[in-house]
Amino acid sequence: MVKDKKKKKRTAKPLGLIKVNYLVFALAVATLIIGYYFLSQGPADSTASLTIAPIVLVIGYCVLVPLAIFWRPKARQSETQE
Repeated sequence: MVKDKKKKKRTAKPLGLIKVNYLVFALAVATLIIGYYFLSQGPADSTASLTIAPIVLVIGYCVLVPLAIFWRPKARQSETQE
């Protein structure tokens, strides 16, 4: 006979993200908006369009968005001892 196994209920958060992840993602979106704003300012050969905007957009896309996805806070010492 096959014994019934206890089914464990999984209470996982969607995508496993926490509040800090969402705050960093909001910061990334704000950074991208600022970058595109600089990109739209002045003529095509202005300093804002050629220098500032690409730097801000790279920071938003290559630093903040991955940080928002992969950020995991370190476990507290009391939690690791249990």
